[in-house]
Amino acid sequence: MTVPRPRGSGAQWFGTAAEALPDDVDHSVLVGRIWDPSVDGPSPVVVRGDDVIDISHRFPTVRDICELDDPAATVASLDGPLVGDFGEILANTGAATRDRARPWLLAPVDLQALKAAGVTFPVSMIERVIEERARGDLALAADIRDRMLADIGADLHSLAPGSAEAERLKTLLVAEGVWSQYLEVGIGPDAEIFTKGQILSAVGTAVPVGVLAASTWNNPEPEVALVVASSGRIVGATLGNDVNLRDVEGRSALLLPRAKDNNASCALGPLIRLFDERFGLERVRELEVCLRVHGVDGFHLEAVSEMTRMSRDPEALVRQLIGPHHHYPDGAVLMLGTMFAPIQDRDSPGDGFTHKVDDVVRISCPALGTLVNRVRHAEECDPWQFGIRDLMGNLGKRGLL
Repeated sequence: MTVPRPRGSGAQWFGTAAEALPDDVDHSVLVGRIWDPSVDGPSPVVVRGDDVIDISHRFPTVRDICELDDPAATVASLDGPLVGDFGEILANTGAATRDRARPWLLAPVDLQALKAAGVTFPVSMIERVIEERARGDLALAADIRDRMLADIGADLHSLAPGSAEAERLKTLLVAEGVWSQYLEVGIGPDAEIFTKGQILSAVGTAVPVGVLAASTWNNPEPEVALVVASSGRIVGATLGNDVNLRDVEGRSALLLPRAKDNNASCALGPLIRLFDERFGLERVRELEVCLRVHGVDGFHLEAVSEMTRMSRDPEALVRQLIGPHHHYPDGAVLMLGTMFAPIQDRDSPGDGFTHKVDDVVRISCPALGTLVNRVRHAEECDPWQFGIRDLMGNLGKRGLL
């Protein structure tokens, strides 16, 4: 499959406004967040074409928008102060020396819980098993991969998790001694859904994304993320990077929080595309998410993640996230998992892929735009300091509560 090349001719590492926005931007209802220096706090915005419009006077948080009966219809008719040109705000977001007197983009969600679903594609499921068996040792992974694929195969996407066929496969694998906790959540009845980060900790586009300095085997995870209201209704979608430390998780699945939840390790954006008559869950089920990694060492990697190859339906994952068994009064964003599990050698044969500092990661989809981040050590990324108390205090000071 051919991976589409970026649009536009901008030379900035974080790309152009044309790349960041959906192909059909004029027919999209797009909401996001900016940091507004004039009020020393965040504001929800609507992006229409090149214009960024502040709607905080009507909806002080993105959460409030998502709780509406018809968010897209309401937002589409809203007006408000013009903040500026989207391209200029994007450029200020990614600038090496940001002008802190001018606005910049933030992650497009605020009070929503940050959740992620794992092992929803057979290819990544097999890679999780390999991590487990290699105990985080990248050098062992290639040999284990060859033997695993010979045992169970890779074409499992048509197998319905929790089905009688899946149970028969489980029985066979147990008898063969290759059963794994990752296969359990991959083909068993219960999905893996975990907390990716804390509320307000996500980063947006054109800023660094973090991996721990001690990690020697890690990768991006390009994903579609659903935005879910407190009722469980899916109201929109965005792009996400569920950064993973394969060596840490491979040592023990109980280390998942350390592998997944670190400073700047959850990237979302650039914007939320709200569901309307043009874009809804059926479109999401058919999306293709493209990944490009460009390293300062000249390394290039390209891949495509096809949503049609998910082993679990997105709506079914949301039902496992939220319902009578578990409530999220401010809603949630749920990253749906990835089929991307890089095995392309970077430095020497058999060593596979791992990030290096200053890798540029582009996650793109024509319907959702492009999320771009530069890889840094989590310890060196901007610290997460603006929490829920800060947000409530700021909104109260502005008379928006």
